[in-house]
This record gives sequence, C-alpha cells and structure tokens, in this order.
Amino acid sequence: MGLQEIFILILIGVAAGILSGLVGIGGGIILVPALVYFMHYTQHQAQGTSLGVLSFPVVILGFLTYYRDSKLSGTPIDFRVVALLATGFFAGALLGSNIAIRIDKVMLKKIFGAVLLFTSLKMLGIDKMIIGLFKR
Repeated sequence: MGLQEIFILILIGVAAGILSGLVGIGGGIILVPALVYFMHYTQHQAQGTSLGVLSFPVVILGFLTYYRDSKLSGTPIDFRVVALLATGFFAGALLGSNIAIRIDKVMLKKIFGAVLLFTSLKMLGIDKMIIGLFKR
C-alpha cells in the first residue's frame, strides 16, 4: 500500500469519525461511498470494510461520550433499549449481509443509493413536498 493510499484512507477515516461523533453517521453515508469512489472498492468490499470499522472498539468511544453527557444532563441512555436494538441489529446485519452477497454489485450500488436518497429527502422534509406535487 502506497503513501497516497494510506493518506486517503486516514483522511476518509477522520471524516467519518468526525461525522459519526457529531451526528451519529459515518459508516454507510461516508465510508462506503468514499471507499467506492476514492479507493475503487467494489460495493461489497466497501460495505464489508465499513462494518469492520464500526466494530466495538471504535464505536465505544463515541457511545461513552454521549452516555456521560446524557447522564449529566439528566436524560441517561437506557441500556435496555441499547440491548434490544443491538439484538435486532445483530440479527439484521447477519441477514442483510447474507442477502447483499447474493446481489449483483451494480444492483447493490443502486439499492444503496436509493436508501441514501430516501433518507436525505426524509431528513430535509422534501419527501412531503414531492408527494404533494403528485397529489395535485
């Protein structure tokens, strides 16, 4: 691996880490597209790499920061909710990854893009505006 590749990977990691800590995103929204476009990874490689990065040691630092702050502000994080979501996430990730490896890389990229587009439209509130245009 060359020096330029090392620099690009560290830069992608820093950007994903900042956004992950700032607004709780990073893996799917930053890492996957960056690995596909800057490192020329396949969609499958990028998604697998993103899941590897998001493993316990990295995520725990962000979680502990939010946990400490939430506890101090009187709105602690409920560990029961974390445990239930993690259980579902574990099962869902296993199922989703088994489905993904069976999907053609071009189709997987389109599905990924559609999920990002849908999410961004929802977050911006534009989805209601678009639906309103079709109701006329």
